[in-house]
Amino acid sequence: MGCFGLFWWLCYSCLFWHCWLDCCLWVGPRLKKDRERFPPNNILLMLAGAGLLWMGWSGFNGGATFSANIESSLAVVNTNVCAATSLLMWTLLDVIVFGKPSVIGAVQGMMTGLVCITPGAGLVQGWAAIVMGIVGGSIPWFTMMIVHRSWEPMQGIDDTLGVFHTHAVSGLLGGLLTGLFAHPRLTRVFLGVEHHSHDRGAVYGGEGGKQIGKQLVGGLFVIGWNLVFTSIICLFIKHVIRIPLRMSEEELIIGDDAAHGEEAYALWADGEKYDSAVHGVPDDNFSITMHNTNTNTRSIGATQVV
Repeated sequence: MGCFGLFWWLCYSCLFWHCWLDCCLWVGPRLKKDRERFPPNNILLMLAGAGLLWMGWSGFNGGATFSANIESSLAVVNTNVCAATSLLMWTLLDVIVFGKPSVIGAVQGMMTGLVCITPGAGLVQGWAAIVMGIVGGSIPWFTMMIVHRSWEPMQGIDDTLGVFHTHAVSGLLGGLLTGLFAHPRLTRVFLGVEHHSHDRGAVYGGEGGKQIGKQLVGGLFVIGWNLVFTSIICLFIKHVIRIPLRMSEEELIIGDDAAHGEEAYALWADGEKYDSAVHGVPDDNFSITMHNTNTNTRSIGATQVV
């Protein structure tokens, strides 16, 4: 037998998000001023998205078996149990270390729990899902809040959303814990085979201890594959197609307006002042309609007129 796990955990958790990390390395960090303080845009919308994500995750973990059986129903239950446990664990660590809970931290904890349970959602029992939630809410918290902030090599990786920790770390943890907690009966349902000495996690004895090694080898293989081929793709784009992977420093200072000619969020009096060097020189037919003709200027769209 090979790796245990719902079919997409190696691709999603190990491949996609190590690809993200690799691209962060090649593209490089944002400007220093943008990294020093970047508060969330809208926490309420974040909560709305988190709720939709949690609900949807129950769907694709439960539907990953392509059948309606004990495994699919257990996958839905374990998904919710692990996510809730991880959310509480992350919040508890925030309170212990920083003295207060964080809504953003709670959502991060929810995410790590969902990712961690995915490999074994239909393969482990409820108590194991709780343990996976505790581990999934603590180790990624440590790598994000402690290691990333204090370890010098991580400072050059501008992982704005903390995706490496919430997906890559917790995904690999989930794969390893599945090799530890996979229940023999559930793995037989998943694999569609009769009794086999390799159909169990390490805690159930037999030859289950070897399964953790298989899970680790599978995860490391996908990570290595990704690092090599993502690097090749980035180098091909940069040196063969000659498309820059990064905007110039001047364009980064201006921001979205330099790349797209518009701001993502145009709030009153919060736009960029009109700059002919950036926005172009107006022609003879160019005119700006003012709200009134006195010296009081008003913002028009994303551009503050002076």
